[in-house]
Amino acid sequence: MRFIDEGHATHDLTYDDVFMVPRHSDVSSRYDVSLDSGDGTGTTVPLVVANMTAIAGRRMAETVARRGGLVVLPQDIPLDVVTEVIGWVKGRHHVFDTALTLRPDQTVAEAVALMPKRAHRAVVVVEDERPVGVLGASDLVEVDRFAQVRQLVRSEPVLVPADADPREVYDRIESAGAPLAVGVDAQGRLVGVLTRLGALRATLYAPALDARGGLRVAAAIGVNGDVRGKAEVLLAAGADTLVVDTAHGHQGRMVEALRAVRSLDPAVPVAAGNVVSAEGVRALSDAGADIVKVGVGPGAMCTTRMMTGVGRPQFSAVLESAEAARGLGKHVWADGGVRHPRDVALALAAGASQVMVGSWFAGTHESPGDLMTEADGRAYKVSFGMASARAVANRTSGESSYDRARKGLYEEGISSSRMYLDPARPGVEDLIDQICSGVRSACTYAGARTLGELHDRALVGVQSAAGFHEGRPLATSW
Repeated sequence: MRFIDEGHATHDLTYDDVFMVPRHSDVSSRYDVSLDSGDGTGTTVPLVVANMTAIAGRRMAETVARRGGLVVLPQDIPLDVVTEVIGWVKGRHHVFDTALTLRPDQTVAEAVALMPKRAHRAVVVVEDERPVGVLGASDLVEVDRFAQVRQLVRSEPVLVPADADPREVYDRIESAGAPLAVGVDAQGRLVGVLTRLGALRATLYAPALDARGGLRVAAAIGVNGDVRGKAEVLLAAGADTLVVDTAHGHQGRMVEALRAVRSLDPAVPVAAGNVVSAEGVRALSDAGADIVKVGVGPGAMCTTRMMTGVGRPQFSAVLESAEAARGLGKHVWADGGVRHPRDVALALAAGASQVMVGSWFAGTHESPGDLMTEADGRAYKVSFGMASARAVANRTSGESSYDRARKGLYEEGISSSRMYLDPARPGVEDLIDQICSGVRSACTYAGARTLGELHDRALVGVQSAAGFHEGRPLATSW
């Protein structure tokens, strides 16, 4: 990457401060672009879901891995739960989504409670492990909440073999006018569901798979306690990437933690952070990190900069850190500060191998937590920062009241934020479509067929606030 005017960037820059200039391109189609990260994690799209309790759960991990990305399970979750989730994710189908299921004798109220957990908002009625019907949200309108779901099943589901070609499934759903198809094995037992859009996506994305064919999932550990022991458990459980995580990564405890993890000689990549400088990258790389997470303060839930004055504008932090990592044969993840697909493209142009997304994905059906509705009908989920009072309280629940109270004085993050679902893009896959479309298109503008070529060919300029505003679309005329 280079600037149009090398002397023009006289101060550190955010994503809003910069733009890419179109270059001569021989890339004729977005689909000629490979989005493989190339950092050893096995992802096929450069997206990592941040290890935040309100965002990274089993549904998110399954869905994102199926589209080629990676979810990092949070370090605050008990190890036995993380181990169970890793095994569960790895057992999911590569094409069919895990179905929401009810027995015929269960109630409409139970169906209503389940539906918000998936973007397709459908429940499969199952008897003796075999699907007997499908209910969508429209089937439950003005229906007695105590009625049994068997009373609402009016037609046979569209059944397809679990190994069916996604294009053929698409055509079956289209011709039947059904909301989705139900995948079954040779014995007719339920495998999963596939919507028409899901079938289309299965032809466009390659899942992130491990050597045994399981969906990939990462797990985080902190820098305190028995770091080596925790890492050992996670590796045995099958974690595909270990993330050693703390807000201030350039510190002695991080170096000690990395050395403890590296002493296990893990066969998977080890990521660590967060830092914002070449010096920090070198320190973590020397201690054993394969990937360094970059970002202090740009996250939507983070108050570090306002509380402490510490941090760095993210584009410049990624640019400097990625250059240092490249010289060491390492990689960086750009962690935080992305609000638009353009920000992801710019982070990759600056040299990141992948971009970590947190709050942007919190407002989706796949994130943990209950779907809430405001008085005006707007749907939202509650998100919170991992250094907030709420997260600290969860993290220290086993400590004495005094120690918990003392640590509670020093939070740096928002404890409760409403992340609204976009009615046009309520699922995480909808956002992945939007992001990948933008990144692929950015590559064609730069004349790049890979993310490495995007970084090599990116020509970047610095703009005023008015320049950024000029590029924003208008919902109404002026």
